[in-house]
Amino acid sequence: MATADNPETTLFVRKATGLVKGWSILDATMYSAFAINLITVGFGFAFSTLIFVPEGSLMYATILAGLFLIFEVLVYASLIAVMPRAGGDYVWQSRIFGGGIGFILGATGWWFILWHWVPIYAQIMALEIIQPILTVLGFTGTEPLHADWWVYSATNGTGIFVTSIITALLGAVVVAIGMRAYAKFQRWCFLGGMIGLGIVILLFALHSESDWVNAFNRSAQDLYGTGPNAYQDTVKAAADAGHVSAPFFDSLALGSTLLLIPFVIFWNLYPNWGATLYGEVKGASDFRKNVYSMAGGLILMTILTIVTFVAMSRSMGYDFFGILSGTYWGTVAGPVAIFPYPGMLAAFFLENAALQVILLLLLSLWFFGWLGTLFLSSTRMIFAAAFDRVLPEWAARVDSRTRVPVPALLLMFIPSIPIAALYSYSSQFYQYTLDAAVVIAIMYFGTTLAAIVMPWRRPDIYNASPIAKYKVFGIPLITFSGLVFLAFLAYALYKWLGDGLYGVNHADSLYYMGVLYVVALAIFVGSRLYRRRQGIDLAAVSKEIPVE
Repeated sequence: MATADNPETTLFVRKATGLVKGWSILDATMYSAFAINLITVGFGFAFSTLIFVPEGSLMYATILAGLFLIFEVLVYASLIAVMPRAGGDYVWQSRIFGGGIGFILGATGWWFILWHWVPIYAQIMALEIIQPILTVLGFTGTEPLHADWWVYSATNGTGIFVTSIITALLGAVVVAIGMRAYAKFQRWCFLGGMIGLGIVILLFALHSESDWVNAFNRSAQDLYGTGPNAYQDTVKAAADAGHVSAPFFDSLALGSTLLLIPFVIFWNLYPNWGATLYGEVKGASDFRKNVYSMAGGLILMTILTIVTFVAMSRSMGYDFFGILSGTYWGTVAGPVAIFPYPGMLAAFFLENAALQVILLLLLSLWFFGWLGTLFLSSTRMIFAAAFDRVLPEWAARVDSRTRVPVPALLLMFIPSIPIAALYSYSSQFYQYTLDAAVVIAIMYFGTTLAAIVMPWRRPDIYNASPIAKYKVFGIPLITFSGLVFLAFLAYALYKWLGDGLYGVNHADSLYYMGVLYVVALAIFVGSRLYRRRQGIDLAAVSKEIPVE
């Protein structure tokens, strides 16, 4: 029963969240690194798009994007230091702009849209783990359970649907074990993944160009059934297609390099992915530690990306990597369409199938360590909204042993299965998901706007925070950083939505994503009316900060 001197029972589901601080700053740093690890979203998609801007410099695009993303880190590190609460973007937007904006952007960007990422994660698992290993073992072709059966295609949806179910189940399991257990899991994945990546780098760096030509020809013939001169035939096909690319260390080529950046940030836009979890990170109120955590993940992945490409340029050649991306996307009619995954390409140097499989399994740990990012961060947004009574109270329940918000996890897992089925069996629905990354960027846009105006919208919170002393040219650091990052996001959104080069400005996809925003609005309006009948004012809830 609520009383006048105990208003928290009226505003929130309970006095404290029930979550525990199970992570250290180091754990948060690893999570940030996994969120943008170069193997999954980097080589799993972003880098393969080189064929579409061959004159651009991937190295400089990566560095330039990373420099701007430092300002994203400063924005989120500041917000975490001010309000280190579970829920991240939703909590900050709702406390600065009001609950409606916070819930609409948060629910769409963290809840609904991550259902659609399940088959995307599954496709990466198929391309980087299942397909390469089965190919090495000789199970090639499109027959059920063979290498090509698992990946998405217009003629076979069952394989990717099965892969999606496996992905969703594994993603749910690594969240259900709890923050402390997951921290241990990701440490082992990080260690094994780094060993695998180190082997890949050494294999490329210690072999010559002629070694690569021989390895590619031998592997293409043995594994994919091509003729004996697959390398020469691939190069000729690229020349016939008019393919021209700049060397990895060529001049800045600013115009083309800027065009590469919206592709690059499909990979590295997410050093802040753990922001919804910082209510469970020890020392999260320390601004500098937050910067070190997120910037550490960003800088590490940027360096590893550059080192990997330098090593690849040593033997395979940066240009040939671009050509392989062309054979995969169908712009180069080479003898074989090999997905340009450096793990598989490096395995070509190893003539022993057992060693090839071991290397691929080590590299798979980058995926499995990353798998927690599928549901983990999203569960905290759902939990926070339920704790604020925007969603039903049962969604804020926490398991007493693992301290996991299990109902929130189910709200991620269960809807993802029918979404994966639609993705797998309907080419039209597949097109609806093209803006999956755009929706996340729009949520970041809203959070960045909130950060810019926070010193004036919530001076009570800002002035009492540890970040109030940081200024640039007399402007609050959070505002200055927000303005820079907002301009960067505006450029990316402008290119994504207005330029067909990036393949995401699909009208049906925009309409579909618009429907998701409308659904979020309807939930919030319905909840506000329902709570009003109960005597609960959600506007008052969004003015208060819950106790962790």
